[in-house]
Amino acid sequence: MERIDDGYSATQEYPHPFIHKMKLTRAQRIRGIILGSILFPIRVTLAVLFLLIMWPIARLRLAGLSEEERSKPVEGWRRWFYHPIIWLLSRAVFFSLGFYWIKVKGRRANLKEAPVLVVAPHSSFLDMLVFCPAQLATVVSRSENTSLPVIGALLEFNQSVLVSRKDPESRKKAVAQLNERLTSDGYWPQMLMFPEGTTTNGSALIKFKPGAFLAGVPVQPVLLHYPNKLDTVRWTYKGTAWTEALWHTVSQPYTNVTVEFLPVYNPSEEEKKDPNLYADNVQKLMARALGVPATDHVMEGGVPVSKVGGLSLPLESPARETLTLLHKNGLGAHEVQTALDRMIDRCRSGAQGAKVSAEELASMLGLSHQQTAVHICGLYSKDDSVDLRHIYFSVAPLTGCVDLKTLLHSAFTLFNREGGGSLSERELSDLMEALVGIPQHRIAELYAAASDENRLTEESLLRVLTAHPTFQKVTKEYLRPEEAAGTLSNGRSVNNNGSVYNNSKKSE
Repeated sequence: MERIDDGYSATQEYPHPFIHKMKLTRAQRIRGIILGSILFPIRVTLAVLFLLIMWPIARLRLAGLSEEERSKPVEGWRRWFYHPIIWLLSRAVFFSLGFYWIKVKGRRANLKEAPVLVVAPHSSFLDMLVFCPAQLATVVSRSENTSLPVIGALLEFNQSVLVSRKDPESRKKAVAQLNERLTSDGYWPQMLMFPEGTTTNGSALIKFKPGAFLAGVPVQPVLLHYPNKLDTVRWTYKGTAWTEALWHTVSQPYTNVTVEFLPVYNPSEEEKKDPNLYADNVQKLMARALGVPATDHVMEGGVPVSKVGGLSLPLESPARETLTLLHKNGLGAHEVQTALDRMIDRCRSGAQGAKVSAEELASMLGLSHQQTAVHICGLYSKDDSVDLRHIYFSVAPLTGCVDLKTLLHSAFTLFNREGGGSLSERELSDLMEALVGIPQHRIAELYAAASDENRLTEESLLRVLTAHPTFQKVTKEYLRPEEAAGTLSNGRSVNNNGSVYNNSKKSE
C-alpha cells in the first residue's frame, strides 16, 4: 500500500505548528480580568478538591494486591466499583473548569474493533478530558510522573505503561509491554495515545510517532475540536504559557469541546510491516478530516524540526538567530566576517581546539555583553560552551562571505579525522550537525545516497547536497543567503522570524 496523498502541494507554506500566541482585544482583556477574578479561584478550588478526593480512592483500587496481581488487568469488584467513581470525579474536575458539555460525534469502537484510540490534535493538558468519553482508557506515561501528587495515583489506577526517557532499556520494555497489551485480544483494556507526542497550535498535524502503530492492530482516530470564538486552550513551545491558557480558559463563562470518533482504520499488510507508513497514512487521514495540512514536523530534543530523508532540519535556524543577535549588538557585515575568519583560523590551527566558553566567544565576536554569547552558546549546545565549527559552518553561508564549494571543502577537511579523502558515517553526522546547527542522529539515508562502495568523497557530498531531489533542500534553505533568508531591495536580509540582518556596517 502506498502512502496516502495528503492533498496539499509540497511547496505549500505550512504554518508553524509550535507557536501559539493568544490575541485578545481590550474588551476581552477587561472581561477576562473581571470574570477571572471571580471564576478562577472558585473553579480551581473545586477542581483541586475533586482531585484530592480522587487521590486516595485511586490508590485503593490496587491496594493489597501483589506485584504479580498488579501485572494483570484489574477485574471483578475492584473494576466495577472504583472505575465509575473515578470516571465521575474526572468529569467533575472538567465540569468545574467550565467544560459543561462534552459533545460526542460518532461511535467509540469497542476493544475488539480497535485496541487503541489515537487522538489529535494535541493542544494542552486540558485534552485529558477526552478520557471521559473514552471511559478512562489506559495510557503510556513517563515513569517520572508516578512521583507526582494525584497524577501518580491516577497512573497506578490506570495501570499505565511507564517509560523513562533517560533509560534505553526502559523504552525497550515499554515497547514490549505495549505490543503485548495491544495484541492481547481483549485481555487488556483499550489504550489511548496522542501520536503527535507534544502540543501544537492545531494549524497542522505534525508527524505521528510510531508507538501506537507498532503492533499493527486496527486503530480508531479521534479528533478533538474546541469550537470557541476565543481559542484559550492551546499552549505550545513558544507563545502562550500553560498558566495563561488555564487562566483564560477558566475565565470564560464556558468552553465548548467536541470529541469526534472516526471510523476504525484497519491497516493493510504493508502497513502492518511498516509502522512509520501506517502512522503517516493515519496522520494524513486525520488531517484531511480536520481540513489542515499533514506535515513532517516533529519536536526533537526540545527543538522543533522538520524531517527530510532522516535529517533533522530546525524550523528556527540557530544561524539566523545568531546573525540577528549580532546585528542587535552592533556588529555589521564586516565585523561578522572578521569574527568568522578568526573562528575558522582557530579551528584549522588545532592547537587550542574548537571548543570555547561563552567568555571566549564574547571576546572573539567583540561583544560588550557576555550574556549575548551565553545565548548563542545555548542555541548550539546545552551548556555555556560551544564548538566554533558549528557557528562558522552554519552562519558563514548565510552572510555570503563564502561559497558552498569552499565551505564544504573546509568542513570536509576538518571533519575527516582519519584522512584518506572519505568520511565515515559518524563524521558525516558531525559535519551535517555543523551545517544545520543541531545534532543529526539518522544519517544513514544521506550516507547511502552520497557514498559509493562505502566511500563518501567531497565531490559526491557536494553533488548530493546540490542535486539530490531530497537533500538539496538543505542547501536551498540553510546554506544559501539569497534563498535561505530572502533579500530585500535595500540590501537587508530577513530571517524566518521576520528579524532583519543588515549587510552593511551598522551606523555608529
